[in-house]
Amino acid sequence: MTPGDQHPDPAVQPLRSDAERNRERIIAAARTVFARDGLNASMASVAREAGVGIATMFRRFPTKEELVDAVFIDRMTAYADAVTAALDDPDPWDGFVSYVETACAMQAADYGFADVLTATFPSAKALEQRRNEAYEGMVELIGRAKATGRLREDFDPSDLVLVHMANAGVVNATGAAAPDAWRRVVALLIQSFEAPARGRLPDSPDHEALYQAMLRPGQAGAARSESGS
Repeated sequence: MTPGDQHPDPAVQPLRSDAERNRERIIAAARTVFARDGLNASMASVAREAGVGIATMFRRFPTKEELVDAVFIDRMTAYADAVTAALDDPDPWDGFVSYVETACAMQAADYGFADVLTATFPSAKALEQRRNEAYEGMVELIGRAKATGRLREDFDPSDLVLVHMANAGVVNATGAAAPDAWRRVVALLIQSFEAPARGRLPDSPDHEALYQAMLRPGQAGAARSESGS
C-alpha cells in the first residue's frame, strides 16, 4: 500500500455487514409472510417477522415492488425454467400439459407466488425480465402444441394468464381446508384445452386490458401515464 492509499475505516465495516444481514433477514421474513398471506401482506408485517424497525425496512427496500423483486426472482427463474423444460419435451402437447401443471403447483405451494403470476410489477426489472423470457417461450410452446393438433386452435397466450388467475383464486379460497382442490380445477381446464374443441369460445380479453388488470393497486395510473394513454 502506498502512502497515498486510504486505509479502510474499521468502523464502517460492521455497518455494511449489519446492513447486509438486515437485508437477508428481511428477504427471508418476506418469503415466510408472502407465502402464508400473499402479496396483500403489509410491509409492517414483514418488518415484524424480520425483527427490524419499519425505518430499517424502508432503507433496504423503499418500495414493495423492490422487495417482491428480491423475494421472488428465484421462483420466477424456476417458472421460466419450467417453460424451457416443456420446450425440450419431444411431445409438445405433453410439454404444454407438464408446464401448466408445474406452474399451478408452484402457485399452490406459495400464496405469494400465486399472486405474483397474476400481477405485473413494472419497476421489478429482474422479475419482469424473467417473466418476459418465460412468456416468449410459452408462445412458442403454444404454437408447437397447436401444430400437433392436440391443442385447440383458438387457444390464446392470454388464456394462460386466466388459468393462473383462476388457480390463484382456488388456492386462496380453499387454503389448508382442501389443499389439493386446485388439481381438479387444473385437470378440468387442461381437458377443455384439448382438440377437438367442443364449442366456440368467447373472444379472449384484449391484451392491454389484461395487462392493466394485472397491475397492483395504484400502478394502473402510473402505467397509463408512461404509455401516454
